[in-house]
Amino acid sequence: MQDRELLEAMFHEAVKAADPLTGISRHLPEPPQNGRTVVVGAGKGAAQMAAALETIWPGELSGVVVTRYGYGCETRFIEVLEASHPVPDAAGLAAAVKIMETVSDLTERDLVIALVCGGGSALLPAPPEGLTLDDEIAVNEILLASGAPISAMNVVRKHLSTIKGGRLAAATQARVVSLIVSDIPGDNPAFVASGPTIPDESTRHDALAIVENYGLNLTRAMMAHLTSPAADAPDPSDPVFARNEHHVIASAGVSLQAAAEIALAHGLTPHILSDSIEGEARDVALVHAAIAREIAKHDRPFAKPAVLLSGGETTVTLRSDGGRGGRNGEFALAHALAIDGLEITALAADTDGIDGSENNAGAFCDGSTTRRLIAAGQDGRALLSRNDSYTGFEATGDLFVTGPTGTNVNDFRAILIR
Repeated sequence: MQDRELLEAMFHEAVKAADPLTGISRHLPEPPQNGRTVVVGAGKGAAQMAAALETIWPGELSGVVVTRYGYGCETRFIEVLEASHPVPDAAGLAAAVKIMETVSDLTERDLVIALVCGGGSALLPAPPEGLTLDDEIAVNEILLASGAPISAMNVVRKHLSTIKGGRLAAATQARVVSLIVSDIPGDNPAFVASGPTIPDESTRHDALAIVENYGLNLTRAMMAHLTSPAADAPDPSDPVFARNEHHVIASAGVSLQAAAEIALAHGLTPHILSDSIEGEARDVALVHAAIAREIAKHDRPFAKPAVLLSGGETTVTLRSDGGRGGRNGEFALAHALAIDGLEITALAADTDGIDGSENNAGAFCDGSTTRRLIAAGQDGRALLSRNDSYTGFEATGDLFVTGPTGTNVNDFRAILIR
């Protein structure tokens, strides 16, 4: 098996390990004795989660979930809506309203199963009074360009929302069981999709501190809301949440271990660096490249042949308008520049199948990438300076395209050193 084929096999095994059916089966709640079971959900894998739940649920089901355009699938009982990601739109706003309405008339006899996964923040726009959808779109764009880690972004989002930060669960009298596919470093369930059913300890004062620390240029109306008690999120100690439960049914750690098994089966020693790496994609790439170079040149800290594996969610601070590509493409491009001429092959991809807003999951790179970019009329460093990795990897034929995978445990990075 060629090196790229092997890395691709590791990626697909990692995605398979995050199959929602496996996780849902392990954490299936008991149906209510005399009530209804209603399903709600949001995220890039929400439709596939809903379809999986339908195949194993022993009773009647109804409900609605929202996913990204093109990520829907056939379901029998649960309605699947589609909306925009990563920038919210009117369809997402309508979906958020419908989801809130779906749970609002339930009673204590009923059960809500919440299917939550990455992407849910953008797919559930619900601006508070005094703000509009355009305001929420602007907040998302500001956050995505800020370089802030996902945990910080979600603190701001949940204090500028009427559905996030546990507000969805607080809107119903029914018991809520949340089944979560984590795309968050550290797997804090309250951070996935900004925690629509799970409150946390963060406050509007924390949100204001993040605005200041990252220099977020929010409008006067946004700041007025954040400085008012109206922005306060539900308190996790509120008795209304005592009846609820949540389970993280898939995560990056499980997926990386599955990929490691593929490496072992092909005579390679895998080393999982971390499943919760954060930071600027290009900086993370340089650290990975430094380790890979040491292995390639000096057999330290690990002997060749070896595979480095890591997950988490890096970020990209936009330095230019008009560049194409996501954080995994940026990682791959920076990594390529740092391993030039060495017998190293790498794959950086998003497990949901979409890196940023383009059609690729990520990209391959190796010790010949820099020279092949030059042959294709591209300057790797210039591309990196304008966040334009997609253009470069499109020119060299190194884009990694999978289509939507139906799950999301965030970044997957595999670096093979011969």
